[in-house]
Amino acid sequence: LKEKTEDLKRQRQLAEDLLHQMLPKSVAKQLRKSQKVEAENYDQVTIFFSDIVGFTSIAASCTPLQVVEMLNNLYVCFDTRIESYDVYKVETIGDAYMVVSGLPERNGTRHADEIAKMSLDLVAAVRQVVIPHMPTGRLELRAGIHTGPCVAGVVGYKMPRYCLFGDTVNTASRMESTSLPQKIHISSATYEALLADDAYEIELRGEIEVKGKGKMKTYWLLGNKNYSVQN
Repeated sequence: LKEKTEDLKRQRQLAEDLLHQMLPKSVAKQLRKSQKVEAENYDQVTIFFSDIVGFTSIAASCTPLQVVEMLNNLYVCFDTRIESYDVYKVETIGDAYMVVSGLPERNGTRHADEIAKMSLDLVAAVRQVVIPHMPTGRLELRAGIHTGPCVAGVVGYKMPRYCLFGDTVNTASRMESTSLPQKIHISSATYEALLADDAYEIELRGEIEVKGKGKMKTYWLLGNKNYSVQN
């Protein structure tokens, strides 16, 4: 009976660990108690989007198994590295990777700094990811960041998802889609949030036309004077 009880505890812990990787702990706790998870409004968060440059053509030259293996290598690398920062991985969609800081646990004004350091880390890390079927090839990341308000909540009953909504999400996505290979494209809002720290190397990109937004003044995030990327 003691062995059965211990085994049951282990299985329950495994199930809880898996659930906490799919949903924030606070949300999972409410769902386990069959409570309704209320959507929350956040005044300021920072959202990161990235994708792989030329992924469509890379995928076209691979078998389905090779595509999955390549993305798994990439995401295992990213998932391991983001644990060093106060961020929450929202989801992956194909080759796109979405991370946020400032929710579900608010962290004051630190969200822009956390995402900025993480993005520098990931852009450096992607060059180390091995593509099993292309040993001499290297992946390149295109990244975008924006800071602003958003709403977060759980949608769906089967496979419930913790999703973010609002213009901040759309703008962060636009920063990524108008970025360049191995570059971190940031909005004016993120630039201003990072100025408080005076630790970042940032270069003005200028005004660019952004679909659905018109002309926007944007910047390139180049580095951090006080922080060296993990080896």
